[in-house]
Amino acid sequence: MTAEIATERGADWKPTACILCECNCGILVKLGGEDGRRFEQIRGDKAHPASKGYTCQKALRLDHYQNGRGERVLSPLRRRADGSFEEIDWDTAIAEVAARLAAVRDTYGGETILYYGGGGQGNHLGGFYGTATLRAFGAKFRSSAIAQEKTGEAWVNGLMLGTPVRGDFEHCEVAVFVGKNPWQSHSFPHARLTLRNIAKDPARSLIVIDPRRTETAELAEFHLQVRPGRDAWLLAAMGAILVEEQLIDTAWLGVHASGLEDVVAALSAVPIADYCRISGVEESLVRAATRRIAAALSVAVFEDLGVQMNRHSTLVSYLEKLVWLLTGNLGQPGGQYAPATFVPIVRASRNELDPRTAPRSPVVGARILTGLIPCNVIPDEILTDHPKRYRALIVESGNPAHSLADSQRMREAIAMLDVVVAIDVFMTETARLADYVLPAATQFEKYEATFFNFEFPRNVFHLRRPLLTPPEGPLPEPEIHARLVEAAGVFKDAELEPLRAAARRGRREFAAAFAEATKANPRLGSVAPVVLYRTLGETLPNGAAAAAALWPVAHRCASMSPDSVRRAGFGEGLDAGENLFDAIVAGPSGVVFAVDDYDETLRRIQTDDGRVKLTIPELLGELEALRTEVPPGDDPAWPFMLSAGERRSFTANTIIRDPSWRKIDADIALRVSPSDAARIGVVDGGQARLTTKRASAIVAVAVDEAMAAGHLALPNGLGLDHLEGAQRIRTGVGPNEFTASEDRDPWVGTPWHKSIPARLEAIPN
Repeated sequence: MTAEIATERGADWKPTACILCECNCGILVKLGGEDGRRFEQIRGDKAHPASKGYTCQKALRLDHYQNGRGERVLSPLRRRADGSFEEIDWDTAIAEVAARLAAVRDTYGGETILYYGGGGQGNHLGGFYGTATLRAFGAKFRSSAIAQEKTGEAWVNGLMLGTPVRGDFEHCEVAVFVGKNPWQSHSFPHARLTLRNIAKDPARSLIVIDPRRTETAELAEFHLQVRPGRDAWLLAAMGAILVEEQLIDTAWLGVHASGLEDVVAALSAVPIADYCRISGVEESLVRAATRRIAAALSVAVFEDLGVQMNRHSTLVSYLEKLVWLLTGNLGQPGGQYAPATFVPIVRASRNELDPRTAPRSPVVGARILTGLIPCNVIPDEILTDHPKRYRALIVESGNPAHSLADSQRMREAIAMLDVVVAIDVFMTETARLADYVLPAATQFEKYEATFFNFEFPRNVFHLRRPLLTPPEGPLPEPEIHARLVEAAGVFKDAELEPLRAAARRGRREFAAAFAEATKANPRLGSVAPVVLYRTLGETLPNGAAAAAALWPVAHRCASMSPDSVRRAGFGEGLDAGENLFDAIVAGPSGVVFAVDDYDETLRRIQTDDGRVKLTIPELLGELEALRTEVPPGDDPAWPFMLSAGERRSFTANTIIRDPSWRKIDADIALRVSPSDAARIGVVDGGQARLTTKRASAIVAVAVDEAMAAGHLALPNGLGLDHLEGAQRIRTGVGPNEFTASEDRDPWVGTPWHKSIPARLEAIPN
């Protein structure tokens, strides 16, 4: 740590990280207030190796998460017959939950237990330990928010590259954002600074594909204002222009890719003028943006929820990648890169990619990718008399009754289950439907970490230390899972004593003892995170027992990326894993665990021949079918297309329930264009009735010049309640009251939240 950083921090400033987006920027917090638990001041942590002191306005409001007016759960709760809850002690709660889950397993099979969640934006250790609980009760199916966002892209990446990729926006000549507004949603370090730097440099360009003129689009040289749900036609036209105008990098493709002939043939058949017209973007603008991509020395691309929760989402992921692959933008500064992984959190396995072995959900037969069943099929997997339907649900750090499509149907499905267990900090909409609520410590009351580690060439992992001691009652998730595993009878405590003794003598001896014990007793190996927590964890400094499960992860990282870990300064062989783990536990502001060179990306391609596979036959078939498909959005009965769940300056899913955290946009209103508002007769700050096929409700309205005619945008953060005294106050209507679970991608089941047919009507005076 430099003298400047040490002075900046001071004794009163405690390092941690923001938890409101995947960047998890390092921050410093000064505690105060009468009880010493208020986040009196927050600022960026210059010692954090990724964010380096940067933060946005959201992080500065984190006191509203720790000390807001959400309904904190402080004791285990059990539902009474009348639907109310009663407090019970931990021993009773653990024993009863374990007995109820065991009864489901013994009667119907462990595969009828579903696990949902396992971590928010920076809360992943609990999900790691949750794996042990699943194995203890024979469960094998799980899902999370990732399964309604990233699985289509994971499938495409897996088939084409065998590895996830990201864009090097710091160094690119051209940045392309598809359904992405990084001014608000960030997702890469120093997002706003980077966007400004690109926009003000005449040698660089921003290209934004988005129905709304977002803050990022305002900075862009090219804003392709596509009509909602029509991105596939637009991107197909861009790929076709590359072929028609002979802008593809045939030399690079000849060395690094296969399947070019099939792709060229498919794109040659695209009627460019017609597809531009369908997309709503002038052909001249589409051609100019495409030529800019082709002429650039480097192009970085990011697709996000605007297309990943939309029509043709998996096809769009494919077409987006064809645009930058056909122009050779992989594995060089400013292009797309494959980061070293600490935990491979959004990666489709070879087993999942092979149609002969690909796992499927038990009732619907939905494709399972990244180990997750699609969120949108969960009600279908429950509301049936199928013998393998889910009968129990464990929800951890998730709120599916609110955050998944079709809240009404999700509530109906949850009510049909034999037992529901919620592990959470607050009394969420899902927790209120549970049979048991197990209270967890907040993210600032325990050791915690994120597995969203995608930086390049220097990748970072940050084990955050607790800022506060939790109040009496809540427990950190590793402890909750350890108690559940022990109650399941997977092992007796005496079986762990030899491992504890070995750990006290040193980790090298522990490593040998752990390998021998898990080989001799596979039951211990099946719940390894808990075994490590109860043995190695007891020897870690400063109460960092929860970090024990990271020990084998550090060794795996050093084994999988030895050169990258060596360049980061951790040595070679077994020493590298041990040194990396020590640094993680000791580093309060995070550590650089991998240092890459750009050639590493091409070495990380994991296809059978090490070359990019340009052809995905199923998606080329869908591309062909666009020619005869009726595009969405022209039904006079539903004259609007609604984007449900827009990201704004002060929205953070359901993690902050108290609306007072928002410094602006207090009503988080539905956005509508001025022309539509005038035509319908609604006014800024007024109200209107929003209707979809699933629901009709009154919403606050904001007239926004950035909106195109026919497009509506409803943010996330609505439909949540908070406490004012003993009274619950709800703000607005949850976006998923308007969505439908059957409206989903045919390949991976991701939802169509960003193009929902809707009506908007003025409310008569």
